Amino acid sequence: MSHFQRAVAPAAASALEINKVLRNTYTLLAVTLLFSAMMAGVSMYLQVGGFVPMACSIGAIVIIWFVLPRFANSAAGLGIVFLITGLLGFGVGPLINAYMGLANGGSIVMTALGGTAAIFLALSGYALTTKRDFSWMGGMLVAGFVVVLIAALANIFFQMPALSLTISAVVIMIMSGFILYDTSRIIHGGETNYIMATVGMYLSIYNIFVSLLSLLGAFSSDD
Repeated sequence: MSHFQRAVAPAAASALEINKVLRNTYTLLAVTLLFSAMMAGVSMYLQVGGFVPMACSIGAIVIIWFVLPRFANSAAGLGIVFLITGLLGFGVGPLINAYMGLANGGSIVMTALGGTAAIFLALSGYALTTKRDFSWMGGMLVAGFVVVLIAALANIFFQMPALSLTISAVVIMIMSGFILYDTSRIIHGGETNYIMATVGMYLSIYNIFVSLLSLLGAFSSDD
């Protein structure tokens, strides 16, 4: 009996830790999404423009790469997560304002929000329910993201509408893969830091929303 107890105890402890990471991740994700939406609302109200959105995005990227890893295991990491999501939310406000200025802008924005929520809930729910291991997707997703990033940078100079739409569609697919991958990593103990997990999930949701806005805006255009 003692041998059985020693064998079961680590598994039980592991399950408790995984559930704790999941709970903390989804709780923090929900709060930061709400905070990000509030910052987007402030940005829309102030009608900021110019280089502010780009500055917010660059600032968030710099913080994610160079600051967040240093504080991910401390209480200060929570403040950094709110700083990142606040910057990205504030930066997306002008984009939402631009779509709201269209005749069917409200419908476009709400459809993008609903579509983003549906994609996240469906994919994350699938990973949680099936408990399948999607770790094999990691290298492929990173490679795909690098290719998309290069294509996006090239399109700054070429300004090809068809390429822009293709990039948006591919981004949605890649970020959907990251949702499966990130959720799977938590379930199987590959990610034990809920702060890092939250940022990963948030970035996937953010990019899906922005890409859906681009696609819906293009297909809803009367031009």
